[in-house]
Amino acid sequence: MSMIAAQPYDYSFPAGRLALIVIDMQRDFIEEGGFGSVLGNDVRPLAAIVPTVRRLIDGFRAAGLPVIHTREGHRSDLSDCPPAKRARGGGALTIGDSGPMGRILVDGEPGNDLVPELAALPGETVIVKPGKGAFYATPLGDLLKAQGIGHLVFAGVTTEVCVQTTMREANDRGYECLLAEDATESYFPEFKAATLAMIRAQGGIVGWTAPTDIIVAGLR
Repeated sequence: MSMIAAQPYDYSFPAGRLALIVIDMQRDFIEEGGFGSVLGNDVRPLAAIVPTVRRLIDGFRAAGLPVIHTREGHRSDLSDCPPAKRARGGGALTIGDSGPMGRILVDGEPGNDLVPELAALPGETVIVKPGKGAFYATPLGDLLKAQGIGHLVFAGVTTEVCVQTTMREANDRGYECLLAEDATESYFPEFKAATLAMIRAQGGIVGWTAPTDIIVAGLR
């Protein structure tokens, strides 16, 4: 077993059975003109983690471990977007509406792409998810099972919504989960801090957290 120094205690994983899940590092959430900014959020804190996420991705690639990317996106007819979800936000534009980067959160639109610095390499899996969690209505669970992966490292945005939701889904399915503390971000700093505390509370009830550089060092 390999070991990564983490909170609330060291995170151990078997060689070759660890994968990185990078949640929703897409233009709609990270760039001006996307859904995040349309809702009135300052996207700069999310954009600031892009180099750190890239460093984490590079560490997994160098170790020959799987990197899985997710994008929150819907079909063009919005048949996979419940009306209750579309009604959320209260902004001038919502899911499916035309914005500065095309139709918001619609698969295939420019804003739904991953930011260029974090583009998937050929052979890397990209999961398009209609919900906040990456296991809901996607093949992610079957893909991980086929590869015999039981340990997951998470990065991406936003910490308290899609990242935490996916970690909790994974935890319920028996995966051992580690969140890269500085490779995740929220529009609300207090929400990120609360999420990190919740994840590692009560002896790691949801999982572990550790800085990116410590994780990458542990992969070596």
